[in-house]
Amino acid sequence: MNRVLVIISSLLISINVLASDWPHENISNAEFAMEIKDRTPLNIIEELDNSFGKIYFFTNIRNLQGQSIRHRWIYKNKVMAEVEFDINGPRWRVWSSKNLWPTWLGEWSVEVLNANSEVLYKKEFNYIEK
Repeated sequence: MNRVLVIISSLLISINVLASDWPHENISNAEFAMEIKDRTPLNIIEELDNSFGKIYFFTNIRNLQGQSIRHRWIYKNKVMAEVEFDINGPRWRVWSSKNLWPTWLGEWSVEVLNANSEVLYKKEFNYIEK
């Protein structure tokens, strides 16, 4: 019995340590990527040159089932797109994409908002001249 309790305690500690490395208590991963395959972001980026015209933003949402979140794409303090997702399970992976014009150079950001429009997380990338 003591051995089972030790194992369970170890697992709970491991989960808490992993959760503390998350970008937000309800977001275990948030990345800009060149593509999404099998619900996984590939070719993670922080900067993209303007020879590429599309980028994805991926989030792995935890423990918000029954709620909704939004990805808000922002460029030069202007909302360029918003995409809403219903969260239907304890772990829900979602992504949105944005087609970029070659002239839209500079810093972009995506905010992850909850149903009350509170920003849970924000991440930036730079769109640069090739």
